[in-house]
Amino acid sequence: MDKMKVTYEAMLSLAAEMILDDAILKYRTDKIYLAIDHALASGDEDTFYRLTKQLNEIKH
Repeated sequence: MDKMKVTYEAMLSLAAEMILDDAILKYRTDKIYLAIDHALASGDEDTFYRLTKQLNEIKH
């Protein structure tokens, strides 16, 4: 019974970690998209290219 409990807790921990990772990725992606929009609106080409590169890096 104890081995089953340990396995269940490990799986639960892994699921929680995956959910947290997804939430962090979504947060970072959303922040970068907003910054890209701002760079486009202000005509800041250097920031736009830097942010799009950063976005591509975290998506792959």
